[in-house]
Amino acid sequence: AQLRDENEKYVAGPKPGGATAAAPAAPKKDPKSAPAVVVAPAPAPRIVPAGASGIGPMPPAVPSARVFASPLARRVAAQGGVELTVIQGSGPHGRIVKSDVEAAAKGGAQRAPAAKPVPVAAPRPSDAPTPSSMPDARLFYLKDSYEELPHDSMRKTIAKRLTASKRDIPHYYLTVDCTIDTLLDVRKQMNEKAPAEGAGAYKLSVNDFIVKAAALALIRVPGVNSSWTETALLRHKHADVGVAVALDFGLITPIVFAAETKSLAAISREVKDLAVRAKAKKLKPAEFEGGTFSISNLGMFGVRDFTAVINPPQSAILAVGAGEQRAVVKKGALAIANVITVQMSCDHRVIDGALGATWLEAFKGYIEDPVTMLV
Repeated sequence: AQLRDENEKYVAGPKPGGATAAAPAAPKKDPKSAPAVVVAPAPAPRIVPAGASGIGPMPPAVPSARVFASPLARRVAAQGGVELTVIQGSGPHGRIVKSDVEAAAKGGAQRAPAAKPVPVAAPRPSDAPTPSSMPDARLFYLKDSYEELPHDSMRKTIAKRLTASKRDIPHYYLTVDCTIDTLLDVRKQMNEKAPAEGAGAYKLSVNDFIVKAAALALIRVPGVNSSWTETALLRHKHADVGVAVALDFGLITPIVFAAETKSLAAISREVKDLAVRAKAKKLKPAEFEGGTFSISNLGMFGVRDFTAVINPPQSAILAVGAGEQRAVVKKGALAIANVITVQMSCDHRVIDGALGATWLEAFKGYIEDPVTMLV
């Protein structure tokens, strides 16, 4: 059983109290025999807090206190051997600046003791700095130059989840262009024949086709429709596709459950209903938690392409850009076509490159030949 705290690591070093004591003298032997060999006991392990740098002993100042100083002030202090912990800063929010160090040096401030290097074990991945170890942004600006807007619970959740996603998930990215001329024609025909009013009314968007195509591709390439756990992959039986909705106060991703089983009209009505209730803060947690895949579409803003962050516990997200006319080659000749660029962010623990490319190929096939989604 491991008896030490996870925030501590062991480093070999001398026993507390100074040099290692010699072993007791060996018993007397025949003068003719070989001299006794004195063996020093192995030094006892010394516990070093995980946050220690390993460069030398900590100064007598309070260990938990942070010293806020400009890079130039730190350099001048290091060159002059001035201890920053005894200086009162005159910069914004008490930040130590160069003039503070120079004044302290002239006034005979405490000199930093020369530190002797002490070998320490290589840091574990868990010892890496976390966002909370970064300097407070307020230190870099004058107090009257900004307005503070306190974080609400949604902003805190977004920050926490997406920071964890980029830190813990090995992202990689695949990009492909899809021509959508046929899709636009099919969409126009379906909308012209759709009832304008009543329970069956609908008006299809390009994004509705994208949701349906993604869902069918997830069923066709089930390896992408999976989630990572430390003991096994979770292979999902349905394609539960999240659709990112921008809000005035943040971002939320309501889910179209079992999207592969629903018609384009049903998907269209459901996405519109989810978006309206999301903006009114009327979604239930079960309507936006989980999911097996997400789509983020910024095409309405004219964004050509972008990179999206995976939404755990999902293993992929598709970033969709704006449809635009581009020059393409058709049958050996230049032509003009309506094209969208999509970029897929993948979790490499779950989706290897070939698997992700296979999914994109299936998705592209549905988008460029949308009639196959209706069969």
